[in-house]
Amino acid sequence: MSSDRRRLRPRALLAAACLLLPPALAGCRHDMQNQNKMRPYRLSTFYADGASARPLPAHTVARGDLRADEAYETGIRDGRPVADLPFPVSRELLQRGRQRYDIYCSPCHGRVGDGKGMIVTRGYKQPPSFEEEQLRHAQVGYFFNVMTQGFGVMPSYSAQVSVADRWAIAAYIRVLQYSQAAPLSDLPPETQKAIAGDLATSAGPAAGSPAPGSAAVPPSVAPAAPRPQTSEVP
Repeated sequence: MSSDRRRLRPRALLAAACLLLPPALAGCRHDMQNQNKMRPYRLSTFYADGASARPLPAHTVARGDLRADEAYETGIRDGRPVADLPFPVSRELLQRGRQRYDIYCSPCHGRVGDGKGMIVTRGYKQPPSFEEEQLRHAQVGYFFNVMTQGFGVMPSYSAQVSVADRWAIAAYIRVLQYSQAAPLSDLPPETQKAIAGDLATSAGPAAGSPAPGSAAVPPSVAPAAPRPQTSEVP
């Protein structure tokens, strides 16, 4: 009997070790957060000047952040806004510009660029309409630069909108300006006819002819035309 017990004892010890070893190893885990390291701006005895980090070499540029093209990054060349977009205009570009404009710009500037966005109706300062003469003659680089640097109460949107998307928005602003003052003659003939028909339908009966089912107003009782206002004191 004693020999059997002696044989079972090592097995029992091995089984107990297998049960206790994983928790013991887990308790000895060493997390990365507990490793030896130097925190930024903390004193260090490693360097002679006591700083824990080395200053960046002069003219160091982060990868992908070279910004060698001043006109592309700022919209300005030789101190003046650029007149042309840095890439060809396409339908996809304008669709992207419209999407970004509706998200970031329309709350203040309105969907059509009239400066009557939702935030303005709630008390925010109204921005100028893109239809103002000064903005109609502004270069496309001006709009890009304002989005990049901010202007007046408008903050910079360089953190929210990428460089490419800012150019797309600037291109779409040109579309808004054109859409609000486009001559009818620029449209295809079939579109001109359709618009002319819609305008005739919405205008109703021609001036001077009574509407169906109504009597004409005699000239004797027709309202007199309003007198023009002048600055002279009567």
